[in-house]
Amino acid sequence: MQTEQGQNYENSRFGGDAPTPRSGWVGMLDRFIGPGATQAELWIQLLPAVMAAIAAPLYALTLSDSWTMLQLGTIAFLGLDCVGGILTNATATAKRWYHRPGQGWQQHFSFVCLHVIHIFVVAMLFRGNDWRFFFLVSGYLLVASIAILRSPLYLQRPIALGLYGLALLGDRYLLSPTLGLEWFLPFLMLKLLVSHLLPETPYQSEIDH
Repeated sequence: MQTEQGQNYENSRFGGDAPTPRSGWVGMLDRFIGPGATQAELWIQLLPAVMAAIAAPLYALTLSDSWTMLQLGTIAFLGLDCVGGILTNATATAKRWYHRPGQGWQQHFSFVCLHVIHIFVVAMLFRGNDWRFFFLVSGYLLVASIAILRSPLYLQRPIALGLYGLALLGDRYLLSPTLGLEWFLPFLMLKLLVSHLLPETPYQSEIDH
């Protein structure tokens, strides 16, 4: 049996309630990534995202020289958003914020719905108005998100990982690749189905004690 001292130690590692967002423009950042982010969390979110925003269009340029500036800018944004989103939503600070009391399945589903715009832009701008791609991917994303959110809490992780695995199979064997954006669907599904939707215990940094 765990001693009271041991129990207190374990409890001290948990993040507790989310702090109140600050005022001004930093408050906007707090509401986006969660208030109280540590310096390490900020670097983990920012540096790979910026690198992805640079690397993604450079990679696309190795495949074709016929990209428009709009397409290259969109590729950079999608790289920034997907990589940054995967890492940001996985931090303890973001988990504490986005899964705080009052944030139910409706709020999480609304967050997922916003990303249908990403799929629409890819279908129209990079796949020649591919409506089949748009409806298949969007439909799967929304149905999978509902399945995760409406599942019992203790089953959400295996269900999310299973549905993510199916998404990878569908991307590989059911859909044709999107030139220059072959990474888009795996990253988008990882960001939403696994990184964002799954609640986790928000551990604190050791330096906070």
